[in-house]
Amino acid sequence: MHTRRDFIRSTALGAAAVTVSPQLIASEARAPAHASAAAAKTPASRRALVADHHNLFNGDSCVYFYNPERWQPEGGPFSAKAIHRYVENLQQNGIDTFLINANASKAWYPSKVIPTVVDGYKRGDREFFRGHAICAGVTKPEEIEKFLDTSVKFYNQYLDLLEAGVDWLAETSKACRARGVAPWVSIRMNDLHGHRNFPGSFFNHPMLRRPEMRLHHSTYPSMAGDLTYREGLNYELPEVRDMMFAQIREVVEDYDFDGLELDWWRNPLCCEPNASEKTIAMMSDWFREVRALTAKRAAKTGRPCYLGMRLPGRLETLRSIGIDVVALCQDGTLDFLCPSGFWRTSWDMPHDEIRRQVGEHPAIFGVIEDGANAVPTLAPSTGASREIRLISASQEMLSANAAGKLALGADGIEWFNFYCTDQTRIPGLISDYTFLRDIDRLDVLRGRPKHYTFADRGFTGLAQPPFEAPPQIPVILEKNWRHSFRLPMCAEPGDRKLRLVIQVAVKKTDPVGDLPVVFNACWPNAARTTTDRLLYPCGPFTLHTPDRVAYNYEFPIGLVRDGWNEIVLENGADLPVTIASLELAVMPIT
Repeated sequence: MHTRRDFIRSTALGAAAVTVSPQLIASEARAPAHASAAAAKTPASRRALVADHHNLFNGDSCVYFYNPERWQPEGGPFSAKAIHRYVENLQQNGIDTFLINANASKAWYPSKVIPTVVDGYKRGDREFFRGHAICAGVTKPEEIEKFLDTSVKFYNQYLDLLEAGVDWLAETSKACRARGVAPWVSIRMNDLHGHRNFPGSFFNHPMLRRPEMRLHHSTYPSMAGDLTYREGLNYELPEVRDMMFAQIREVVEDYDFDGLELDWWRNPLCCEPNASEKTIAMMSDWFREVRALTAKRAAKTGRPCYLGMRLPGRLETLRSIGIDVVALCQDGTLDFLCPSGFWRTSWDMPHDEIRRQVGEHPAIFGVIEDGANAVPTLAPSTGASREIRLISASQEMLSANAAGKLALGADGIEWFNFYCTDQTRIPGLISDYTFLRDIDRLDVLRGRPKHYTFADRGFTGLAQPPFEAPPQIPVILEKNWRHSFRLPMCAEPGDRKLRLVIQVAVKKTDPVGDLPVVFNACWPNAARTTTDRLLYPCGPFTLHTPDRVAYNYEFPIGLVRDGWNEIVLENGADLPVTIASLELAVMPIT
């Protein structure tokens, strides 16, 4: 560029040419899956981490046991065969790192340092589980009896392994090593699955049953939902820190893992809010002690032992409860972060902003949770309805979710709750493990069909204010009001015969008039078709519920940008309209 006019011209062309060039796709294909534009300033330690770990699968402490018919179809007492089959399935579908969760409030493996979830349970003892029924939302007498029977059958599987001398946590690492999958372990830092019955649920650690050990100021006046869900253990107390440190030391020193994830989404409770600088410093020193454990492990084995956190993306709010993520990243204590939504996957997690905050040292993995959002749907083939789509049954949603995260600079993907789809046992709705492969490769995702959506305000019980970003949907538009929405997406090749379809769903009773849509500052588009169908099915779920109506708008695929994209809606009717959902699809031109 030799002149100011050349500079202006090239800048304008760059802004307009948002379709991905074939050359860019080719360069992505040649580069490692984790490569980014910032590679030149990426520390060697992070490059080494993401070279081997970019498609991570997080399995909870029941992951093998939820659907034994899938992993041990021959029946019989539960055995290590199921563990090896599960890990082999992950390896065959492209997973390079398996994070196995070892605990909830108690240990679920045969711990020697803290109580376990089956301590005191005798095979067939239904009464052992009665105090937990209310925690599972089971209150009707006939439902409680069924819950007790189901619990007996489920926990007998753990006894099967114990009686056979199998430590399933150790067996997980053994299965990973045999198949070239990196074994990591995940520790839940404040799990509250038993919060509705602190003294009576077998889930709860004895310390959690003592009110003086719990938090008392972790709510605020307008907070909705069951407030006992915020009464986790108080890490300001040395007894709590010592107990958790003992368990962490056990899984690091006595088991064969190459990474440790501290899971602060189960739950985001640490110290009392508005923690003092002294309290924050105390917790930072505690995390550095954990780091010393992993460093000692690495020195002993000659392999890295990485330390990181799964956590909300609002780092300032975490600091208010004593977790200074930014400082821990900048001083090298944390090697990786997995920012996520709670159960429902995030669609607008600002990975670019998180990178700006924490610096270049840690890897940042985009987390795909199994829940999409609370858009109610119907399965006409079975008559079933659900308020939340389970997206491990939708390759289009998974591809879109991963693409948005990678386009904002995520180093790879971590899967969470992928297997929950199988638990529903709804005909036609299964977790398709083949969808795991290549989800971390933006060059592979470009050109694939995609189904983007937004997190919403549904499901109060599955929301965690103030740790999650305020959702963008639903929104009410008064007459002539305009509203802007932001969503990360990936740009698409211009030679694949693709189109962008934007779907706006409203209450069927709303008097909808003109409702033009603008995408990335294009001229407003008011041409629409009316439908009751979802943009893409999710298993057998293909329709909106009868109380809603949807409108589809079509746009050129070349308008889609890498990174943040803007959708603007304008209400041209005389009365208010409620935007119940807003979804986007990359579809073939038909």
